[in-house]
Amino acid sequence: MHYIEFKEKLKEFIVFSFRDIKKIDERFYRSRLNDWQDKGYIKKIRRGYYIFADQSLNEAVLFNIANKIYSPSYISFETALSNYGLIPESVYGITSATSNKTNRFKTGVGEFMYRSLKPELIFGYKLIALGGVSYKMAEIEKTILDYFYINPQLNTEADFFELRFNADEFRARADFEKFKKYLVLFGNKKLEQRIKKFLKHINYVDA
Repeated sequence: MHYIEFKEKLKEFIVFSFRDIKKIDERFYRSRLNDWQDKGYIKKIRRGYYIFADQSLNEAVLFNIANKIYSPSYISFETALSNYGLIPESVYGITSATSNKTNRFKTGVGEFMYRSLKPELIFGYKLIALGGVSYKMAEIEKTILDYFYINPQLNTEADFFELRFNADEFRARADFEKFKKYLVLFGNKKLEQRIKKFLKHINYVDA
C-alpha cells in the first residue's frame, strides 16, 4: 500500500496504532512505518502509536491522543482542574486516570502522565466533542474526587489554601448531589473526612 492510499484510509484517525493499520491491510509490514518516519511523513508517539506529521496540534487533539495511547483512560487530575477553571495556573503535561498501572510517556508532542485507579473507580467521565475531535474527561465532580484520592497528603487548611481553588466556579458548575453520590462510591472514609474539611474551607454551604 502506497503512502497516499494509506493516509486516505486513516484520514479520520488523529492517532493510529499498528493494530488499526492491520485492520485495513493484513499484509502491512511494520518496517514501512520506519521508512515513513525517516521521510517525515509520520511521527511516533510511543511504541505502536503514530500521528501524521502534518497533524495540527491543539488541546483537544492532545487530549484525544492521551486517551488513545494508554487505554482505558480519561483526562483528570490537574489537567481537568485547569480545564474547568478550578485552579489558576496552566499545567505541564497531560494527566489522566487509568485502570492500568501508573505510567508516563515523554513524546515529541508533549508529556502524558497516567495515575492508576482501581477498576471500580473508573467512572464519572464524559465524552466531549470539540472542533470535530472527541475525548474523554472526568466530570467536574469526579475530577476533584480523583485529585484528592491520589493526593492523600492534602488534609490541612494550608494545603487547601495552596490549591488556590476557584470556589465560585465550582459552585456554579458542580452538581452537589452527584458529587455526594460519587464520593460514596469511593467507599473511603478518610477521603470523605478530607473532602468534608475541604468543602468547609471553600464555604460550600450545601455541605
